[in-house]
Amino acid sequence: MVATVVHQLTRNLTEEQIRTAGFDTYFVDHTTGIYPQFASGYPWSAATMQSTGDVIADLTEDLAAEQKARLTYDNILRLSDDPDVNDVIRFLREREIIHFQRFGEAIKLAKEKMDQKNVYFVNPAFDK
Repeated sequence: MVATVVHQLTRNLTEEQIRTAGFDTYFVDHTTGIYPQFASGYPWSAATMQSTGDVIADLTEDLAAEQKARLTYDNILRLSDDPDVNDVIRFLREREIIHFQRFGEAIKLAKEKMDQKNVYFVNPAFDK
């Protein structure tokens, strides 16, 4: 959704607007196509996602990712004065909050299930 907003905001820029906005180096490589990258310019990679196979560790990682995404949306809202963009960003921010809550509930349920089996939040496959 963010990529669509970026495309809509940039697709009709003039060459002068591209230069003035500091968008010229991105434009050279990608025109106004969407290339997933961080605000720093570092390209998104699957390497940024982590998976351990341990339910507690992985859900905790998911919690952190949701909070980082929420913070990114907070920062976008601090910088944006476009009401249409802000509406989309607020919607996405709300989703991150709900996802964070659901992952928190999932951790609680996983811990309860593991505790029922006297596992105490460790991966039983490694502790036989």
